[in-house]
Amino acid sequence: MTKKERVLKMRELLDEAYPNVECSLNYSNPLEMLIATQLSAQCTDARVNIVTESLFKKYRNVYDFANADYEELCEDIKSTGFYRNKAKNIILCCQRLIDVYGGQVPDTMEDLTSLAGTGRKTANLVLGDIFGKSAVVVDTHCKRIAKRIGLTANDDPTKVEMDLKKIVPPDYQLRMCHQFVAHGRAVCTARKPKCEICPVAEICKSKDKKIL
Repeated sequence: MTKKERVLKMRELLDEAYPNVECSLNYSNPLEMLIATQLSAQCTDARVNIVTESLFKKYRNVYDFANADYEELCEDIKSTGFYRNKAKNIILCCQRLIDVYGGQVPDTMEDLTSLAGTGRKTANLVLGDIFGKSAVVVDTHCKRIAKRIGLTANDDPTKVEMDLKKIVPPDYQLRMCHQFVAHGRAVCTARKPKCEICPVAEICKSKDKKIL
């Protein structure tokens, strides 16, 4: 079975197992998505959602964030970890959005990754969930599961992204990544994958796969 054939079978199996998947971060506009994703670095989505519930009521637009008091913003996002760097990046990011993009979140990889605190993972999530473009979001779940199934041999996130873009249909890329998150949390965990209940066990190439 080729990698493309494996992807088609995986799509069939994961669509049955996880038919309704979406981004687990809470947001109501492109800016909120961008900031929530920046906050999610080295932090759980559940924790970010707790923080942004009050954060987005206090800072209602790009100008509020761009003009935020640094120390105060640090306190507001402290529980997400690495808060000093995140606060600095959020302020710089929003200042650039105002100065260069008229206060709007841009819709290209090049423009998004020019913003402070915005790498390819964040940019892809915004491109996919906000602008409806094909996008491969390589988080820890995507990298782990894609490697176990045998869709990539790489560890570098950018290389994993490029490997997957070659074999995953554009209309399935974002949904696949959201399915990987659900699957990674429920079944294909980092330490003890539950291979005995895995819906894609039949196509998994992991050398550590548990066979019943």
